[in-house]
Order: sequence, then C-alpha cells, then structure tokens
Amino acid sequence: MPRSEIRQWRQLTRQRTKLTDHRTSVINRIHSVLEQGNIKLSSVATDIMGVSGRAMIRALSQGESDPVRLAALARGRLKTKYEQLVESLDGQLSANQRWMLKQLLEQLEELENKDAIYSERIRGQMLAYERQLELLDTISGIGRRSAENLLAEIGPEMDPFPTDNDLVSWGGLCPGKNESAGKKRSSKTPDGNKWLKRVLVEAAWAGTNEKNSYLAALYRRLASRRGKNRAIVAVARTILQAAWHILKEDVNYKELGGDYFERLNEEKSTKYLVKRLEKFGYEVVLKPKKAKKAALELKPKKTKKAKVELKPKKASEATA
Repeated sequence: MPRSEIRQWRQLTRQRTKLTDHRTSVINRIHSVLEQGNIKLSSVATDIMGVSGRAMIRALSQGESDPVRLAALARGRLKTKYEQLVESLDGQLSANQRWMLKQLLEQLEELENKDAIYSERIRGQMLAYERQLELLDTISGIGRRSAENLLAEIGPEMDPFPTDNDLVSWGGLCPGKNESAGKKRSSKTPDGNKWLKRVLVEAAWAGTNEKNSYLAALYRRLASRRGKNRAIVAVARTILQAAWHILKEDVNYKELGGDYFERLNEEKSTKYLVKRLEKFGYEVVLKPKKAKKAALELKPKKTKKAKVELKPKKASEATA
C-alpha cells in the first residue's frame, strides 16, 4: 500500500487523464459535425483545434459560410495552404449543426480549463520532487505530464523494488508464463497497473518517433520479427527500467543512439551489409583500413555485376 501522499497524486493524475479522454471525445464529435456538413478541414489542417482551426470553427458556429473569408482566418504555416483551405471549407452546415459546434467548443474550453486547474494542483503537490521529475523528463518520449503520471504510479523511492525487473513485473510489462506438463500456453503480459501501462505505452510511441534514438532502433529491431504490439511493449518496458535506474541512482537518462545495435556487434552488422550488397548483384571485397577513413569504389565488371572495394584514402577525400 503506497503512502497517503502518493495515493493523492494518483487521484489527481488519473482524473486528469479522464479529462483528457473526455476532451478527445469532444474533439472527435466536432470532427463528426464538420464532416456531416461536408467541411473537410481535417484534410488540410493537421490539428483542427489549433489557433487557425478554432478560429474557423468558431466562425462557422456563428453563421459564417463563405469559404474565402473562413480561409482568411488561417495563421502561420497554414496560410500557405490557402487554396486547399477554401476548397475544404466549401460545405453547408445546418442551423442545428452550427448550434452544436458552439456547444462543443464551449465544452472543450471548459475541459481545458479544468485540465489546467488539475495540472497546477499536481505541480504544487509534487514540488518537493522537482528533481525526480526533471530526471524522468530526460527519457526519450517522456514529457512533463508523462513524468508526473509516471512518478504518481511508481513513487519517487525505489526501495519497494529491489531490482528494475521487480518494478517491471509489478507493472505487468513482463512476458507471462503459463506452462503445464511441458506445454506452453499464452505468454501475454499480465494485467498489472493499467494506468502505468498507459503512460508507458504512450511514451513508447513518442520515443519511437524521435530520430537517431535508441528506443526507435529497438522498436524497428523487434517489430520486424515480433510484430508492432510486442515491440512497443518491449520499448515501454525499457522506459520503465530506465526510470528505475534514474530514480534509484539519481542520474540522467543516457541516450545510446540509433546506431547502438550496429556498434554492439560490428562484425555481425558487417556480414549482414555485405550479404545485402551481394543480393543486389555486387561482389564485395573488404580490405583493412590504414587510416580512420576509407574510400568506396564501384567498378563495373564485364558482366552485369559490379565490384565494391574499400581502399585506404591518400587524402581526406573519398572516391565514388
């Protein structure tokens, strides 16, 4: 049983998460109302609830129907899509649909105000653990809100979890083990803490979108063999393990880089790349380097194949 302080954090962060879900539901409803009136704003604007999108939707709810005047409300980079905006806003909303848009916008603003109130309350109650939040924020895919949700679920002290694997097991992010009489059954992850799983999976997806990151490399490595769902759970597990070490040892997250697995086994990577080149019709000759760099030459052969050679450079230039 966590102490009272952590239980209070969980009440606040979980309710804030529910507000986020409610907000998403309202936005989806706005999308639906616009589609019913043949307004295709979402096909041009990435986020219809941005500054430009809100201005257009508010104008629609107030009776504006001219697509030219609506498109003129665009701001920033969306202004460069003026012609597409005019075309996407050329629809017709009924009086009832305009009224619904107005109500939905008011509901959305109310939810966002409530969210801000909860966030301020959470920030105040976690003020003494700002250091831990800043450290968690260094993990790829983790932002301030995710760090707060994560800290509320696992707590700031790792004493209840002797190892990172104990924390992973408690969180339900380890492979299940169901074996009887030598027969293996389902190995899906156990139920665990659904709130913790949610924040970690969301962070995992965000982390896989970061360029040249270890988490993105891990996901690609596993997704091709194990599937996307298992790969994302593995990334979430890695984030949780990193959080354990960060909180336990009071250290920053260490980014291993997108080429970590290639550097980990250079010989295996080299053989793989050579095999790939040979598959594309090349004969590969590898020669040791005398300097730190080498030149790559592609020389056509008399046949349809070409020869690839790695030769030491005479200067700091590479020939191709």
